[in-house]
Amino acid sequence: FVDALFTATSAVCVTGLVVVDTGTAFTALGQAVVLTLIQIGGLGFMTMAALIFLTLGRRIGLGSRILIQESLNHLSLSGVVRLVKAVLLYTVVVQGIATLILGFRFAPDMGWARGLYYGLFHAISSFCNAGFDLMGNFTSLSAYRGDWLVSLTVMLIFVSSGLGFFVIMDIYQSRGNVRRMSFHSKLVLLLTGVLLVLGFGTILALEYSNPSTLAPLSTGEKILSTAFTAATPRTAGFSVLPTEQLQQASQFFIIILMFIGASPASTGGGIKTATLGVVMVAVYSMIRGKPDAVLFRRRLPQAVIHKALAIMFLSFMLVILVTLLLSITEDAPLLDVMFETVSAFGTVGLSAGLTGELTVVGRLLITLTMFAGRVGPVTLTLAFARRLSQDGVRYPEDRVMVG
Repeated sequence: FVDALFTATSAVCVTGLVVVDTGTAFTALGQAVVLTLIQIGGLGFMTMAALIFLTLGRRIGLGSRILIQESLNHLSLSGVVRLVKAVLLYTVVVQGIATLILGFRFAPDMGWARGLYYGLFHAISSFCNAGFDLMGNFTSLSAYRGDWLVSLTVMLIFVSSGLGFFVIMDIYQSRGNVRRMSFHSKLVLLLTGVLLVLGFGTILALEYSNPSTLAPLSTGEKILSTAFTAATPRTAGFSVLPTEQLQQASQFFIIILMFIGASPASTGGGIKTATLGVVMVAVYSMIRGKPDAVLFRRRLPQAVIHKALAIMFLSFMLVILVTLLLSITEDAPLLDVMFETVSAFGTVGLSAGLTGELTVVGRLLITLTMFAGRVGPVTLTLAFARRLSQDGVRYPEDRVMVG
């Protein structure tokens, strides 16, 4: 039961951590259930509910529109239904194309029926940043690490879906003209590019001479494997190199990338790139002695800065707490425990080999962490905090020494 609960949570939270191998331990029905949970979890319950309403021809009421706006992190209530339709169309098109590309590539190795099925499974898993695979024996996509078609297809899918549906729609409407994009899209694209380039350079430098990872590979395979390994901590969860064989410095760097995660309103997790961007801009402005946090000639509202700081602080405290508890319940190195915790919180799915060795208590802790990471610490906190009434009183300001 615990393993089934763990797997179901990992699927619906699009994490990808598994205690049993999906490709060999599950029947076709079990794999179909996992795939359905991945699709629902990736798009969100309200988006799927809206799909049902639209299919049945029913009108989506104001209450449902507000819930959809919250679930998609949309900035305004107007255009919510139009956004849902665009999301669903984008999902069908991308997953359909990816299924055909991967299916045609897998078919020579597995046969047409199985190849197309594998193509569909990995297309949905990639799009939803889930990281579940059917390759067997916990090998993920390591058998295709030198295959440019498979690696680039999967990487392009999970990176683009990790940008967020709002950003994808903004890119389409602006025809790729950066000047016409919203402030949010510019910030997300800037940080995504910086993190991908920084990740590529760091992983390549740290792993280039590692005989267990990059050293035996050709130059082309080194470049492809490094790019994939640098991109997958954006909550994708697939791997082409053995994570447990990476240098400790590489594992710690990947922990940082997993903690940051993808972008708002996407299929990924983590604190999100925009959150990091807001905090960085606020800190930089404070260092320069500026009263306002400004980027791209736009001033960030104080409420947004406070929310970003709250997300980062609560997420950090959750990771510290779960790491502490797992270090008590599990007989494993601290770095492996922290790697597992951040992977669960960021709904990434990468593992340093600890997942299958977790105790029952450890599996339950990781299950709760995956749920909290997908829902969001701030959302869980506000669910209780909103019950408190606002009295409208503002108290006198005072000073405190910090730093």
